[in-house]
Amino acid sequence: MNVNVSLAQTPPLRYQNVEVVERKGKGHPDTICDALAEQLSIALCRFCHERFGIILHHNVDKMLLWGGAAEPRFGGGEVKAPFELFLAGRATREFSGIAVPVEELAIDGSLQWLRNNFHALDADRHVRIHSLLRGGSADLVDLYSRQQRTGIWLANDTSCGVGFAPLTDLERVVYKVENDLNTAEVKSRYPEIGEDIKIMGVRRNNQISLTLACAFIDRFVDNLDDYIHKKQRLKELACKAAREITDMAVAVDVNTGDDESSGNVYLTVTGTSAEAGDDGQVGRGNRANGLITPYRPMTMEAVAGKNPITHVGKLYNVAANRIAETIAEEIPEALEAQCYLVSQIGRPITDPHIVDIRLTVEGKHRASAFSGRLEEIISHHLGGIDQLWRRLVNGEIPLY
Repeated sequence: MNVNVSLAQTPPLRYQNVEVVERKGKGHPDTICDALAEQLSIALCRFCHERFGIILHHNVDKMLLWGGAAEPRFGGGEVKAPFELFLAGRATREFSGIAVPVEELAIDGSLQWLRNNFHALDADRHVRIHSLLRGGSADLVDLYSRQQRTGIWLANDTSCGVGFAPLTDLERVVYKVENDLNTAEVKSRYPEIGEDIKIMGVRRNNQISLTLACAFIDRFVDNLDDYIHKKQRLKELACKAAREITDMAVAVDVNTGDDESSGNVYLTVTGTSAEAGDDGQVGRGNRANGLITPYRPMTMEAVAGKNPITHVGKLYNVAANRIAETIAEEIPEALEAQCYLVSQIGRPITDPHIVDIRLTVEGKHRASAFSGRLEEIISHHLGGIDQLWRRLVNGEIPLY
């Protein structure tokens, strides 16, 4: 295995003066696309594994959301035109004379996810879904099928996966605040809070500033005064969630684009800007660890919807994060770890073209001091990469 280990020349991010982190909540149009692409991949995996005992070739990581039209108003508005989802990609449609119900899995699965994850959206009326899936190219299908004959899992792309650990206070705060605000308990108590919550976090030294964009649901807001009151309550909820994570000072602003003097505020009918204000696409939102982190290593790879068997664009991003996390947990001197995994198409997924580890360490050490332990950690995670699909198909590893 080709492993390179080096020591980073910059201090850990948590010690630097400025840091920026973003998260697009589950109701954001980009996140909707990621979620539905991944749900379709999971549905195809489950169908094929139950019916055939294997998972057939697919990559359904191309999805577009075309925003609709709506007229929100205090007390309840209406959707004038549904938003539309275009599900595109490649999927095996037949095996041993048995058809794979690709369109049914795509449309029914998407509708079910939307019903399960939105409390004010009527998936049957507010959404239109188009399945544009086709079979895969002969060369990639053959490459994928070789593993069935050889037992060796071969990468079906040349790609790069990256990961880092540990998370900073700001990263954990941004992730937690969105997750807390989108729990079923919060929606039950405060139904005016829509699922489309985007958070931009900025840390300057020991002060954190969170800017929230939250799609309030109009039927649960009586008037402008009620909106202002409920926006303040949301701010307090976000502050409370953040303070459970960090001792740093936290300031929260909500819907800073509002013009309260004219009554022009962020209201929606459905709880997502997809109804009128925004469009979406797979791969434009959160990275594999659920965050957008411009001060960290990232790739532009779209993780959701890729097959979990041989597509290193998915597997290497998951594995790189797991390797970095293990390094940070098990090597006491490691203040921060970055992992880069690069594949070659046709090469065994357990044998990357290169593994590059960059460490920030406490004290004076040479990179070679950690090589042995690092190779053990890398070998452990890459040796089990062909079993990651089970956890991904079970939904145990979030990707967005």
